[in-house]
Amino acid sequence: MKEKTSYQEGIEYLYNLQKYGIKFGLSKTSKIMKAFGNPHKGRKYIHIAGTNGKGSVATFIASILKHAGVKVGLYSSPHLVRFTERFRINDGEISREKATGLIDELKGAMVSGSPPTFFEATTAMAFLYFARENTDIDIMEVGMGGRLDATNIIRPLVSVITNISMEHQSFLGSRLLDIAGEKGGIIKEGVDLVTGATQPSVISLFKSICRGKRTPMWRAGTDISYRATKYGFHYRGIKRRFNRLQLGLKGSFQVRNAALALAAIELLEKHGFRISPGDIQDGLKNSFWPGRMQVVAENPTVLLDGAHNPAAIRALAESIRTEFEYRRLILVIGIMADKEIGQLLRGIVPIADYVIYTRPVYSRAADPEILMAEAAPLERPGQVEPLLTKAIEKARDMADPEDLIVICGSLFTVGEALTYFDPENYVPDDFQ
Repeated sequence: MKEKTSYQEGIEYLYNLQKYGIKFGLSKTSKIMKAFGNPHKGRKYIHIAGTNGKGSVATFIASILKHAGVKVGLYSSPHLVRFTERFRINDGEISREKATGLIDELKGAMVSGSPPTFFEATTAMAFLYFARENTDIDIMEVGMGGRLDATNIIRPLVSVITNISMEHQSFLGSRLLDIAGEKGGIIKEGVDLVTGATQPSVISLFKSICRGKRTPMWRAGTDISYRATKYGFHYRGIKRRFNRLQLGLKGSFQVRNAALALAAIELLEKHGFRISPGDIQDGLKNSFWPGRMQVVAENPTVLLDGAHNPAAIRALAESIRTEFEYRRLILVIGIMADKEIGQLLRGIVPIADYVIYTRPVYSRAADPEILMAEAAPLERPGQVEPLLTKAIEKARDMADPEDLIVICGSLFTVGEALTYFDPENYVPDDFQ
């Protein structure tokens, strides 16, 4: 009898699929699901695309539904410290045993000579896992783009496109409208779309797609209005009205994400979901998404954020300026080599009093010497510390209790920092 695959062997098999790179297309995911009898069909989904905020919107929706007694699956990527974080049901991660069993089954269903990519395989795992666990609804976060993303084999109850900015140009196109067109590919015939896009050209494109598909479109800022105050956030939606809502996620930009989530919740009610005002209030207040404006220590305050594109890093800088009081800001930053390093540094370094350039233990991370050289024109004092753990220790040694330490630049940087600050709850896969 064949010996069972261990969790380590299973995950290493999946990571080995990364050598096939990123390949867009729906056929392989569809073929895998067909081999299992298409368990993803006829189920209930929310589909979320966009440049930034996908995870936050998904978290707000999932938390509200959980408080309403709904069994909700959440598929997100990438993970911070453990592969199993990608698959959650009501906040609980998939077990290692179930993940390993699914990987074994997928290996048996794969066509010889035509393996799926890493993301295609993990997406198929999510569909199988949620179907077998009989979730009431699943929130599927797009990996990249939308039109040809592996998640786009579903027909959701509601589609959400958070926002559009320049990203992944080598895959999605060199123009903003190219990128918007790829993300707009999740729009389905007659399925309500909620979007936070703001650029007139992008809005015009989405309106055109929605007209062609006879799809209602709901825009944050027009059809859905919201306002942040010192007492909480006010929401005027499709039918619902709320005042002084409290959010569990920090950052002024989260108000817009919460408004998108609330609009999606309102649209779910057309499909039989019953969500009370209390469920909404409690769900928003108790939302938690690790590594996003997360405070992990006090005196001095240590803030982690995984912003890794120019728009997100600018939003982080603005939130730091407006929401935190501190004497000095010490920045610890590590960025992936394939990101817009110059733009990321220009978005955050100018607000720092001192910068420590570092890197997580990950092959794609940029050399900290390169980061420091790129940041030289910004004229902020700083140094290189190649090991992230040493960089964190250096920042804490330098800081006084009234200072603020910000660790950012990449989700990989934040994931490693979480393991440093909370090794009990953020135990990484020990073989990575």
